[in-house]
Amino acid sequence: MNYMTRAALAFSGGLDTTVCVPLLKEEYGYDEVIGVTVDVGQPEAEFDEAAETAEALDVEHYVVDAREEFANQCLESVRANATYQGYPLGTALARPVIAKAILEVAKEQNCDALAHGCTGKGNDQLRFEAVWRASEMEVAAPVRDLGLTREWEIEYAEGKGLPVESGNEGVWSIDTNLWSRSVEGGKLEDPSYVPPEEIYEWTQPPTGETELLEITFEDGYPVAVDGEEYGSAELIQHLNDVAGAHGVGRTDMMEDRMLGLKVRENYEHPAATVLLNAHAGLEQLVLTKEELDFKTTVDNEWAQKGYEGLVDAPVVAALEGFIDETQTKVTGTVTIKLEGGQARVVGRESDYAVYSESAASFNTETVDGIEQSDATGVAKYHGFQSRLANEVTKKVAESKAELAADGGDKIGTEETDTHGSDLNTN
Repeated sequence: MNYMTRAALAFSGGLDTTVCVPLLKEEYGYDEVIGVTVDVGQPEAEFDEAAETAEALDVEHYVVDAREEFANQCLESVRANATYQGYPLGTALARPVIAKAILEVAKEQNCDALAHGCTGKGNDQLRFEAVWRASEMEVAAPVRDLGLTREWEIEYAEGKGLPVESGNEGVWSIDTNLWSRSVEGGKLEDPSYVPPEEIYEWTQPPTGETELLEITFEDGYPVAVDGEEYGSAELIQHLNDVAGAHGVGRTDMMEDRMLGLKVRENYEHPAATVLLNAHAGLEQLVLTKEELDFKTTVDNEWAQKGYEGLVDAPVVAALEGFIDETQTKVTGTVTIKLEGGQARVVGRESDYAVYSESAASFNTETVDGIEQSDATGVAKYHGFQSRLANEVTKKVAESKAELAADGGDKIGTEETDTHGSDLNTN
């Protein structure tokens, strides 16, 4: 009996993954291809498209619900204040979750290989394979390995009679999950092109109206909005709806990809913007300056690894040890004002506040035995070393100037005479 080889393909039903199905058989020699779609918050229409395309291709199709797992990962990123070059990590955090889910299905279905439809220019190929290459399965990437272009794929699909649609008339490339919606391609590849309002779906143009939200945190995790508790995915979806209505969470940026390419990206991330701003505002209240300063370094490194899809790297576990310790005090409430496309912290409260109203107030004279006049000695010493250094520098400069003006020629002459005398003596 001949052994049948199988490949598990990250499957969306779009052009790239659709052409991958026959290519995995023709170019790689796999006997069967199964499609795996992982739910991390995409629109329902995308699942319908994937199911219909899989049926038309006669491909076994599996759907994995990973919304809650992905949502939990997003809230972990909030504790790390994670952004990359200024935007929340949406696609980056989703890819390892998707890759792990596909790997599990591949194991259950006795597959020999794992495959994706990523190009050789983007980040996702690296994020998928960082997970997959830890397994013993082969990895196939037809679009990258064969150097395919979109035009070639369209012609190939037409020639094969494959069930593909251009989607959005081929204008934009869109990726959506719970945490963010990214839009790229088409005219957006021109950095000077002003994007039309039509590219946005989650965010509306600001109307001038305002709204206050109260976000409750426990150990750094957001758990409630306006006193109502939510599950992780439900909380994110709720804030996407509420904040998106005020135009909160738009980013238009030039992004530096891992391969060194600079690309134009447009993102929508209302919930992420609200939660990241609220969390940072609460940390400012409860953490000391030293903790905040050091945590900035930790957070930046966590975000970099998150962007690279390496959230399972040993260094991340070490970083999270510090983050976990600081988050034991990040419990309280933050009031956010939604206005004009912004989500601003306008109030915060916590039992762990490193703050004394009486000490900070201009209306109190003595607090805990400390008087205003006690700061006089501190003021005298503050900047003392800098003042001393500046004075020394000034004196040295003046001395050099005097030598140059008054004694430079004479010193030069004396040195010449002395040298001449020595030479005569010798």
